Formats: sequence, C-alpha cells, structure tokens
Amino acid sequence: MNHGGWRMANGGWRKALVAAIALLFATAAAAQGFDHEHKAWSALLKKHVVLVDGGKASQVRYAGFRQERAALKSYLDSLSKVTQPEFEGWSKAQRLAFLINAYNAFAVEKILTRYPDIASIWDFGKIFGNPFKDPFFSLLGREFTLDGIEHGTLRKPGAFDEPRVHFAVNCASIGCPMLREEAYVAARLDAQLEEQARRFLSDRSRNRYDANRARLEVSKIFDWFGDDWTRGYRGFEGKGEPIRSREDYFAGYAALLADRPEHRKAIEERKAPIQFLDYDWTLNDVKQ
Repeated sequence: MNHGGWRMANGGWRKALVAAIALLFATAAAAQGFDHEHKAWSALLKKHVVLVDGGKASQVRYAGFRQERAALKSYLDSLSKVTQPEFEGWSKAQRLAFLINAYNAFAVEKILTRYPDIASIWDFGKIFGNPFKDPFFSLLGREFTLDGIEHGTLRKPGAFDEPRVHFAVNCASIGCPMLREEAYVAARLDAQLEEQARRFLSDRSRNRYDANRARLEVSKIFDWFGDDWTRGYRGFEGKGEPIRSREDYFAGYAALLADRPEHRKAIEERKAPIQFLDYDWTLNDVKQ
C-alpha cells in the first residue's frame, strides 16, 4: 500500500478544506464589512434633523452637521469604498437604502462646502456649478453626481420601479419632502418609504385640496416626475398595486389630502382637477 501517496492526498485534501473555510470566512467578513444599518448616518440625523409641523416636515441643523463634519466624512468614505461588484451582491432593499442614504448624506456635505453663506442649493449655479450635475464625490468605483443617483440609478426603469423614492431623497430645500430623522435600512425600508409618503401628502403646505377652487393642489414633484406614477410601477418589492396615474395614487390618500367628506370623495372619484404648486428652493436650515 502506498502510504506516502495516501498521506500526500490526505494532506492535499486538508489544504483544500482549509482554503475553502478561509474563503468562506473571508466572503462572510466582506459581506459584513459594510454597515447596512447605517448607524453612523442615523446618529447624525437624530442629532441634527428637527421635526416640524407635527412630524410632517423637518428642518436641518447644518451648523450642527458642520461641527461633526469629520463624522459625516467618515460615513461618506464608507459609502465611497463600496465597489460595484459588492453592491450588486446585495439585496434590492439594501441597494435602495444605500442609494437613498448616499444621496441625502452627499447633499448635506455639498451644502456644508458653503455653509453658512448659502440661502439655496441653487446658489452653486444652474449651468456652471450645478450641484446636481457636479461630480463632487465617488460612488461604486467612479465619479458620481446627485442626478446620477436619482435619475441614473434610483429612477432607472427596471431597477427599483419605486416612485416613493421621491419622498425619501432630500434636496436641502423647504419644498422638498423632509429629510428623515433616521437612516433608511433594508429591514424596514417599505414601512419607512410609506411613512414618508404619508407625511408628505398630509403636509398641507405642499399638498392639499383647495375648497375655494375645487381642485387638488400638489407638489411640483408630481409634475416633474409624473411618468413615475403612470408606468404601472409596483414598488421595489413588486407587491403593491400597479400605479397607472397620479389620480389613482392620490385617491388612495384622499383622507390625508382633504378634511371634508365631499372633498375626499372628489379625490377618490378622480374628479378633482390637479394643479401643481410652486416649489420653494429656500435652504431647509433650522432658523437660528
């Protein structure tokens, strides 16, 4: 019997087993390397986001963020270190939460580059220096822009098909849906997005039924991104009813948009004409 050959074969088998176990642990460590709870971002938001109007809107303590800019930059660095292959290995909910949080965190950082000498995000410029088209950060291994996150990734047909992202990304403006007071996380993402939708739609400064004019007045967001409410999207989980029109969508939230039963009925029956309100681009800073 060739004992030497058996020992060599057995030793090779053991080496292969050890290598496989090491690869398994390395893969697991890599998967756990990024904090999908986004704890660092949540900690900053809980300190520097102030809820107003009964929680339907929020303001931001940019002065507080400026004092903790090192912590913010550390979080942004953690986002920028994520590679495209790593990102593609995550669940859809993890990818969506990552992108929303990245948009919001980098938007805050953009404001801080000029704060406090800034009254609107458009102070950077609309043609030259456009803050939404400026590749001022890196993500997934390449230069990225805020528009790249929102329009090139979040709104890309077939990627998430989730209109509620418009209630989650915050463009540092009063007219924009509120910056949430916590990070978005995969485990609670659907509930978080739905709460954001309900908060925004119940904010009468931006969405309401006007009894005097017998019409539904809603945010300009529903005009700019109207297609997202007409393509039959079912949400990132694919479980919701297909959204085929803004009228159908508003009908489901009539109780938030109007107080009187007859006005709610007009919305539910799709009989209320829609008017889009002006957008307030004033910085959503906490008034000192």
